[in-house]
Amino acid sequence: MTSEFRAASLPSLSVRPVALAAALCAFSLLPTAASAQSSAASTTAAAASLPSVVITATRTPVRADQTVADVTVLTRDDLERASGRTLSEVLSQQGGIQLSSNGGLGKTSSVFIRGLEARHVLLLVDGVRYGSATTGMPELDNLPLGDIDRIEIVRGPLSSLYGSDAVGGVVQVFTRRASASEGTRYNGSVTAGTRRYGQASAGTSFNDGQWSGALQLLHTENGGFSATSPRAEFGNYNADPDGFRQNAASAHVGLKLSQGWQVGAHLLSADALSAYDDGPGADAKSGLRTRVLSVDTSGEVTSGWRTQLRLARSANDYETIASASPYADLGTIATVQQQLSWDNTVSLPVGTLLVVAEHLKQKVTKPAGNYDTTNRTINSLALGYNATIGIHTVQASLRHDRNSQYGNPTTGTIGYGLALMEGLRATAQIGTSFVAPSFNQLYWPSYGNPKLEPEKGKHAEVGLRYTTGEQQFSATVFGNRIRGYITQGANPVNLPYAQSNGVSLGYDGQLGPVKVGAAVDHLTPKNDTDGSANQGNLLPRRARNAAKLSADVDLGAWTVGAGLQAYSHRFNDTANKQRLAGYATVDLHAQWQYAPDWAVGARLNNVANRPYETALGYNQPGRELYVTLRYTPR
Repeated sequence: MTSEFRAASLPSLSVRPVALAAALCAFSLLPTAASAQSSAASTTAAAASLPSVVITATRTPVRADQTVADVTVLTRDDLERASGRTLSEVLSQQGGIQLSSNGGLGKTSSVFIRGLEARHVLLLVDGVRYGSATTGMPELDNLPLGDIDRIEIVRGPLSSLYGSDAVGGVVQVFTRRASASEGTRYNGSVTAGTRRYGQASAGTSFNDGQWSGALQLLHTENGGFSATSPRAEFGNYNADPDGFRQNAASAHVGLKLSQGWQVGAHLLSADALSAYDDGPGADAKSGLRTRVLSVDTSGEVTSGWRTQLRLARSANDYETIASASPYADLGTIATVQQQLSWDNTVSLPVGTLLVVAEHLKQKVTKPAGNYDTTNRTINSLALGYNATIGIHTVQASLRHDRNSQYGNPTTGTIGYGLALMEGLRATAQIGTSFVAPSFNQLYWPSYGNPKLEPEKGKHAEVGLRYTTGEQQFSATVFGNRIRGYITQGANPVNLPYAQSNGVSLGYDGQLGPVKVGAAVDHLTPKNDTDGSANQGNLLPRRARNAAKLSADVDLGAWTVGAGLQAYSHRFNDTANKQRLAGYATVDLHAQWQYAPDWAVGARLNNVANRPYETALGYNQPGRELYVTLRYTPR
């Protein structure tokens, strides 16, 4: 939620640190580092031989190197190296993505893909929409990394597959599942860190060939730091530490039926208490509640026709428990989304056809008087086509929505890939998008504007990808133009145009024992309305230039690595009067795989203890140290 509707910060929480000493005693009972090195090496080699398959880019399984869109996959290993980080921070470490945050764990945060708005990013959890229909944004602040197995990030317009909000891209989170191999497995970890940080996680999974299941439990506590500084607006500054406490769980059960059919059920649940700052005088606290539940069945109807039917419900609650602000109403702002989707993939003589029918109902509530309108329904039909013919790849999609508030928008995307020579591939994509105003933008008392119209976008990009051996280079030039852009803040209006154009360069490769990743982005996200008072100004909280670099060295049982993020200055406001200085941070990490299934790792974030802001008056984490003991069967 935006700061207009969430009081912004206060007290510290009592925190019970997770005890690490008892777990460390187990070291003496475990196998040697030499056996760990051999096991880790064989596992890495096996994983490297498997092609990476993604789902989000085309809504069907496709090899990542055959997608037209720019796709990044974060694995469980990547997430395990991110101790103490939030999901928003992990996403912002990837090329083309930037972050704005109102503090640390559990505080309001936003991510911007290719310079577009935070509300232009669609978040899916196991294929289910999750976010706030009141703010129109994905809700990232209560999703625990420990319950996530894999993340797929797709940059570019995907409204033609997923509808409203999927303008800049889609982030899909997949919760943890049972291993593909049969048997029962257990995992666990404990982490201790600065500012009284403690986390404990435990899980189990089983697979007997017919039934499979997984359960993961997670508890996190953090004493925190002051979310605000004296620069905070609206009198929100309060110097006390703002802590966070969360209990979370994910569960999955699956059953394989005859003739290739299967059914499954999935649950993600998280409850958190977060302290924040909205001025002195009260111990401001908020409660965050996340529920995502889905059941699905899938199988082959006839030869060449696969189908999946999913019934799902997601709920996002933000409860103001205590506040220093006289303008904050105590109680819960809630979003419930009910979704029924039917996906069909049909093999054609050339390529595959995707046919999707979908029903979505969104319902919202707030304390102290509800919204003028509290629900809307969207019924949708989408078609997709995907084919690789020799050196040519074609991916296209078309979607028609019947929105109970905003008529019948139609969006489309077409992409083309061409293998120019061995290892060199060119891609091009054009598309349109649609974004409905959020309930806050429309109906919040003395803030909203019920006359707002939807945003409509046009998007284009061209790219080159070169792969040789273990090296991959990429370059993408993109342009996004939004008509009817909805302004930020009180009493929003539709501006005729905003745009975000830019170029992204990327490299991933293995240089001897060193795995290297690099990304450079240059953006111009700006108001593009002729005659506007802010014409040509940068859109708030986005830097024009960003560079990210990571290096990891494999030393057998040991791995060590470092990461760098650097950003140019940005502005907090549409008038570009409130300047936020550019900054750079460096992180270090190391892990010792001292037994086949056991590892101990350490992470030092923001090594130089660099103070910086991504939102005016809100502090970001300083130097932080985390130590983790992890048991993961290989």
